[in-house]
Amino acid sequence: MRDAICAAARAGFDAVECHWPYNTPAADVAAALAETGLPMLGLNTRRGNVASGENGLAALPGREVEARAAIDEALSYAEAVDARAVHVMAGCAEGAAAEAAFTANLRYACERAGPNRIILIEPLNPWDAPGYFLNRTGQAAEIIAGVGASNLKLMFDCYHVGRTEGDVIGRLRALMPIIGHIQFASVPDRGPPGHGELDLGPVFAEISALGWIVPLGAEYKVTGPTSDSLGWMQVLRRN
Repeated sequence: MRDAICAAARAGFDAVECHWPYNTPAADVAAALAETGLPMLGLNTRRGNVASGENGLAALPGREVEARAAIDEALSYAEAVDARAVHVMAGCAEGAAAEAAFTANLRYACERAGPNRIILIEPLNPWDAPGYFLNRTGQAAEIIAGVGASNLKLMFDCYHVGRTEGDVIGRLRALMPIIGHIQFASVPDRGPPGHGELDLGPVFAEISALGWIVPLGAEYKVTGPTSDSLGWMQVLRRN
């Protein structure tokens, strides 16, 4: 992970984020962040048994012990590397029991995180994450309101919203008060910016107009070296 952080710094990124860093000692990541001067925006809780198709634990009834252990682990790692946020992954579930489990585990996460760290939830589109409990921004907004914690926020991924709901700019405007992190990729292939159905130029302009100043997450897929995909930074990067 140190090499990836250093490569991000050389490429001109203002921050980094990661999915599941747990195989790398937190001290090594903290050292790389200190060396480059880049902040860590966030990381995810573990998904559970990936081999059996699990994609998070927090909305799985009866798995509260494991879900909270994953939350504790993520928050401990986040503290060690001074990560701004932890994304609590819901998992594949449905129904009232799943919502109750998710809500209870989010309350636990928010209390454990304290006022200086953000807990994020992210709706995932059903094509990339079939069966995922959280799949629309309206659903996420209702859960955030129900939990009622000031440090629980929405991870707004322009790619997922573009695929599932469309009207990315409209959703940004409506949801900005509860947004805690923003990510982007092209729609519908999740590739680098510059093609597809979603013109990210106006999206980035609107994000700036709405007063957002935190670095965005470039969470897209590449088919070759990442360095070959960064031409968009010269065109779309916000000053």
